[in-house]
Amino acid sequence: MKTMKGPGIFLAQFLGDQEPFNSLDSIARYMAGLGYKGIQIPTWDPRLIDLKQASESQTYCDELKGKLKDIGVEITELATHLQGQLVAVHPAYGAMFDGFGPAELAGKPKDQQAWAVDQLIMTAKASKNLGLVASPTFSGALLWPFVYPWPQRPSGLVETGFKELADRWLPILNAYDEAGVDVAYELHPGEDLHDGITFEMFLEKVGNHPRAGINYDPSHFVLQQLDYLQFIDFYHDRIFAYHVKDAEFNPTGKQGVYGGYQGWVERAGRFRSLGDGQVDFAGIFSKLAQYDYDRWAVLEWECAIKHPEQGAAEGAPFIADHIIRVTERAFDDFAGTGADENFNKKVLGL
Repeated sequence: MKTMKGPGIFLAQFLGDQEPFNSLDSIARYMAGLGYKGIQIPTWDPRLIDLKQASESQTYCDELKGKLKDIGVEITELATHLQGQLVAVHPAYGAMFDGFGPAELAGKPKDQQAWAVDQLIMTAKASKNLGLVASPTFSGALLWPFVYPWPQRPSGLVETGFKELADRWLPILNAYDEAGVDVAYELHPGEDLHDGITFEMFLEKVGNHPRAGINYDPSHFVLQQLDYLQFIDFYHDRIFAYHVKDAEFNPTGKQGVYGGYQGWVERAGRFRSLGDGQVDFAGIFSKLAQYDYDRWAVLEWECAIKHPEQGAAEGAPFIADHIIRVTERAFDDFAGTGADENFNKKVLGL
């Protein structure tokens, strides 16, 4: 068995215009001071990384790693959630996703898609230069407006949607394969890949591509009422990254999974800071240890109630306390009698 790395933290939700949250150096020092050993970098923010330079210059990447090492952290992964979203956008959501790409491309979906693909391929090369093994992202969505089967979906609609999604992602997956980096799709409502079934449908369309995997995040499964522990049993060999994120689901006689169009505080399902929700993290960390997950455990903080600085401060010790240092020997070795083939035959009466 193997011991996972951590604690790490995804920086996206903590960035701001004030110190220490407005530059890589200062936010890295802040997180190191809280006990984090790794930082997951959102590639869409140029204050944290020059993605083009990282994709082209080994010297730039070596200097970046060296600077962070001096601070006391390392890069866990490069994240591309915003760019991944723009790989596939249904027109109904086009205007709302315009902010995910350059302002000059707003209202130009084909140009946005081309930009997103270029960003993802640069991230593959940058990840290779940084010595990273995985990159979390979103799949994007063409079918999400039709997730509920009413009105009745036209025959073949889902098949067509997943074929198109696979056609868009295959060249990207191949670029990641060439770089030796895994793509870890965060299975998330609003994405065509949002649960195990949709991931399997996509995997079939991309020919079981070896780089197509999962960024495991149990919070999204709590909100869908999916068995997030059994999920690990099914898909552990495709779990390439891990967001440690809490959530709760408290249905009432008035609302359930769909939330009644309410804001996050009023929804039956909502994200919480670590330890404040309902996720069985002891069970998750145990299962991941059982299946030899040895990559990073990275906090993704989102909570409608708690302040982010408190969430970050509480997150590092929470993750550290849950990481299991796996054993090198069986607990009952003290009672062992030793064995060889002759002794085994004797025990069996042979």
